[in-house]
Amino acid sequence: MNDMTIQSLGFGLATRNAKNEIIEVYYPQPLLNPDTALSSLLLASCAIQSAENSVTQIDGKLASALASKLLEAKFAKHAEQVQQMNEGQGQLILCVLFTDSAPKSVAEAYLKLHLLSHRLCKPHSLNLDGLFAVLHNLAWTNEGAIDLEELPARQMAARLAGATLEVASVDKFPKMTSYVVPAGVRIAHTARVRLGAYLGAGTTVMHEGFVNFNAGTEGPAMVEGRISAGVMIGANSDLGGGCSTMGTLSGGGTEVIWVGENCLIGANAGIGIPLANGCTVEAGLYLTAGTKLNVLGADGALLKTVKAKDLVGVEDLLFRRNSLSGGVECVPLKSSTSLNDELHSNN
Repeated sequence: MNDMTIQSLGFGLATRNAKNEIIEVYYPQPLLNPDTALSSLLLASCAIQSAENSVTQIDGKLASALASKLLEAKFAKHAEQVQQMNEGQGQLILCVLFTDSAPKSVAEAYLKLHLLSHRLCKPHSLNLDGLFAVLHNLAWTNEGAIDLEELPARQMAARLAGATLEVASVDKFPKMTSYVVPAGVRIAHTARVRLGAYLGAGTTVMHEGFVNFNAGTEGPAMVEGRISAGVMIGANSDLGGGCSTMGTLSGGGTEVIWVGENCLIGANAGIGIPLANGCTVEAGLYLTAGTKLNVLGADGALLKTVKAKDLVGVEDLLFRRNSLSGGVECVPLKSSTSLNDELHSNN
């Protein structure tokens, strides 16, 4: 790999505030490991000479010249994209990432979030260090992203025009579906899936389900609970209503939580440990790393008492609370979880 090898890139439509700062970017077709010939053409056309992650403003003149060169080099799809996006009133940019370093600009951050939601990169495969410090806290409205300092004036302008500016949320992250809708998914309440979420084909997110950025599902999966940042759910697993998976953004935790395949986390249950394939957590039981539990054999006899973290990686276990003693138990699970194909088909 030479110094000018591009890892990822995207033509984007940027929104700027009154200070001319980029506050968000829409990348309709981001590319991972782009064609070498395409990369060379873009680097030369945009005069990018240093192998540092860069953001280039593409004005009308450059866009026209670039589209012609792309068409001549038989990159017709990209030429058409540049021509179409050039109609966005001077907001066209090209973001090029040579290295997977921590994002230093809004454009870099949004490109990485798009790569995740487009399923081009898996959670934990990209460096997102310092992401919160880079992103702007914005008002997400029916007129797009608005800088909070400019919101009162925009609200007044809307009222004077006989309209209402609807503010759906005030956050650093927009909802994913305003940027990309992956194939083969169902999302009952789109505001509950953030840009940067990875939803595998066959995933259903119900109204109370939530999927944070840099987290998601391999698919198929049923999500009626919370998938916190950094958590990945294996195929054919089911997260019951109101259940929770502990993330690593709060409380200083560093353990990466994951859920294996064919797992079930019951309603209002939760996990603070990774869960191996074929495991079930009983409804209402929150399992933390330090939870003391009795390990029972198939005959119900007590084998040993351990902390929950000591069972990480052990498959086909049922975690439950004894309804008489109140103690937490772990027993071998004879049957694994399976999703209802007809109910969860997203074709």
